[in-house]
Amino acid sequence: MAEEYRYKRVLLKLSGEALAGDLGYGIDPKVVDSLADEIADVVHDGVQLAIVVGGGNIFRGVSGATDGMDRAQADYIGMLATVMNALALQDAFERHGIFSRVQSAINMQEVSEPYIRRRAIRHMEKGRVVILAAGTGNPYFTTDTTAALRACELDVDVLMKATKVDGVYDSDPVKNPDAKRYDRISYMEVLSQGLNVMDSTATSLCMDNKVPMIVFDLTVQGNIARALKGEDVGTTVE
Repeated sequence: MAEEYRYKRVLLKLSGEALAGDLGYGIDPKVVDSLADEIADVVHDGVQLAIVVGGGNIFRGVSGATDGMDRAQADYIGMLATVMNALALQDAFERHGIFSRVQSAINMQEVSEPYIRRRAIRHMEKGRVVILAAGTGNPYFTTDTTAALRACELDVDVLMKATKVDGVYDSDPVKNPDAKRYDRISYMEVLSQGLNVMDSTATSLCMDNKVPMIVFDLTVQGNIARALKGEDVGTTVE
C-alpha cells in the first residue's frame, strides 16, 4: 500500500446521473472509461474499494414520469436500473485491468452474485472492486441509504460521495452566487440545517456509526486520488 493514501478501505457512492455525463441520460462511455482509469490507479496501489451506484440516468422513480405508478413498483424498476449501471461499470473496469464483482441485493444469479457481507469484504481484501447494485433490495430506501448501510457493514474508513458539485454549500450555488462552501461540517449540522447532502436516514446512520464522508466533484480528473490522500477536496462531513 502506498503510504500517501490516508484511506485504505473506501465506499464510493456514484449517482446514475454521473455516468450520463453531458448526455443527460443513459451511459456515456467516455465518462465510464475516465472513471475506470482513475479507479485503476488507486486499486493497483492497494486501496480496497466498494461502489454503490444509482440508476437515475436510466429511470427515476420519484420523477413526474412515474405519476400514477405504485411507489414500490417504481422503486423496484429503479433497482433494476442500478444493475444495468453496475454491469456497465464492471465491463469498463475489467477492460482497464481491474478485477471486479457485481453483488446485487435482488437475486440475479446469471449476471451477479448475491450480496453477502463477508464475501464482499473478502473480494475487497483480494483487490477486487465490489459493485453493489439493486439498493437494499427494498422499496422506499434510496441508494444514499444503501451507501450508508454498506459503508457501516463493510467497515470502511470513509464514504466518498461523488457529485457534480465541489462540496456542500449552505444554499444552492447555482441559484445563489454568494453560497458558502463548507470545508468541514458535522452530520448534526447537516441535519439541523436541512442541507441536501444525503437523505436523513443515510445521514443519521453515518452519524450514529461514526462513518466520515467526503462530498466531492467527480468531474475533476484526479479528485478520487486526491480525496484518498486526504487533500482538501470537497467537503468532509463527520
